[in-house]
Amino acid sequence: MRDFILKHKNISKHGFVIFLAAILMIMISGCKPKLVPAKIEVAPRISVIPKPAFVEEGYGEFAITQGFKIVVDGGNEEVKAVGEYFAEKLRKASGLDVPAVEMSGEIKPGEIAAGKRGSDNAMTMCLTGAYKDLGSEGYKLEINPSSIILEAQQTAGLFYGVQTLLQLLPPEVESVKSFKVTTSNRLTFPALKIRDIPRYPYRGMHLDCCRHFFPKSFVKKYIDLLALHKFNTFHWHLTEDQGWRIEIKKYPRLTEVGSWRKETLVGHAREMPEKFDGQRYGGYYTQEDIKEIVAYARSRYVTIIPEIEMPGHATAALAAYPELSCTGGPFEVATKWGVFEDVYCAGEEKVFEFLEDVLSEVIALFPGTYIHIGGDECPKVRWKECEKCQARIAEEGLADEHELQSYFIRRIEKFLLSKGRKLIGWDEILEGGLAPEATVMSWRGTQGGIEAAKQGHDVIMTPTSHCYFDYYQADPETEPLAIGGLTPLEKVYAFEPTPVELTEEEARHVLGAQGNVWTEYIKTPEHAEYMSIPRISALAEVVWSRKEARDWQDFLRRLEQLFKRLDAMGVNYCPAEKAEKGPAS
Repeated sequence: MRDFILKHKNISKHGFVIFLAAILMIMISGCKPKLVPAKIEVAPRISVIPKPAFVEEGYGEFAITQGFKIVVDGGNEEVKAVGEYFAEKLRKASGLDVPAVEMSGEIKPGEIAAGKRGSDNAMTMCLTGAYKDLGSEGYKLEINPSSIILEAQQTAGLFYGVQTLLQLLPPEVESVKSFKVTTSNRLTFPALKIRDIPRYPYRGMHLDCCRHFFPKSFVKKYIDLLALHKFNTFHWHLTEDQGWRIEIKKYPRLTEVGSWRKETLVGHAREMPEKFDGQRYGGYYTQEDIKEIVAYARSRYVTIIPEIEMPGHATAALAAYPELSCTGGPFEVATKWGVFEDVYCAGEEKVFEFLEDVLSEVIALFPGTYIHIGGDECPKVRWKECEKCQARIAEEGLADEHELQSYFIRRIEKFLLSKGRKLIGWDEILEGGLAPEATVMSWRGTQGGIEAAKQGHDVIMTPTSHCYFDYYQADPETEPLAIGGLTPLEKVYAFEPTPVELTEEEARHVLGAQGNVWTEYIKTPEHAEYMSIPRISALAEVVWSRKEARDWQDFLRRLEQLFKRLDAMGVNYCPAEKAEKGPAS
């Protein structure tokens, strides 16, 4: 008792009375007390976002000391890589020599699953087939005072278990400065058991690098933030009216011309008269840059989905190759925001040759299953006036320009399928009839997703109402300029991706949800972080944690601990007191 009082000398009188009462009740009942009584107002032992599915607190703690090692499956290079990733984090944090070594014959994965303990003063990390319910991304973590055991069915689960372990350590371990380990300043884990599995298989975040270009270093940092929150997909928006950001070797003018605009709109698009900064602006990612980023993402179990916009949002490409339009141009890369009437000519055969060439190079760079083709906000004005487009409508027996868009999307999908890839598009691809195997991102509310799911198509929910992080998150009077709207943190946390209108069978087509960061008004990495976080944190819990486990107040408590970690990482975020509910009503 004396040790507790000395350790917690700042505890309130009220809290101390509660503690005494709790101890008395334990003595009466004969139960063992937990290390931290639930009612005492002390720092929480377990503060993880997203919340794990099942947590059982134990007694005591595991301390990382000299001689600690990480023991991994022998012969499995992916498991060894995850072990080395964690070991490197601990080495940088502690200054201790923490090796990742292959498992000896003394301890086998099957034996751990059967109940045998791991090595003392070590973390054992292995794959096992003993826990089928963990699926491809779940994990089982056991921490006791002598050892740590992390098991999963697949390597992704081990990686997510490591992310949980990192959040159990003091926030200072994320600092670029070394965390000196001494007898009074130790790296410790609370004793516990966690069994965790994500709710949805698709957990995504998007970043628009076209309206404003972000350096390779920030793209990697953004991927790290996704990994921290157990997101598994990065939707990378690479082509737009205002800039083409990916090198295509067969068409060099896409970057020579299409990646640069002569100036940029100043202020909001609705402000009149329009003002421009007069500064040439642009940039792009070389194919070597992209290979490096893809490999980096893969090491963090994040799959990148590239977006190559079509048939609309193509002004930058048309500036480089005007013959791909209905009118022949000339065009210039867009200098302001919005929707533009000049799009790819759906009646021109060389448009499809061009897009297949582009997509072939894109496919070679991105090994994931999906290619995003946009398909949104495509005006039909030019198609209505274009002889070639009207001839295409007649030849194919199409009813109108909406069915012409469907023809365009179906033709691109057929090409992607021939290359072993699947097409994703925004919900406008429903117009005129959905391509046979397309996946729909429902952004104009959830109705498009409901319609697609009822037709038997996979769906990713990303409505503007809850998932557009370029919208204001707090009182616009106190916030940087944004596109409009209002999506405060609590609204994101309340989002339910699976609509009640769907049957159980239809609901299986809802793969998950995605947050979007469009960058018309987001010019810097720091601003992108501010607009994303903590809304990323809220969405992470929506797509990972069990629906019935969501608790707003508990989330805010854990968020305060996460903020300390983000401070150490040098991440710019919106403070919780501003982001919680937005402006007062």
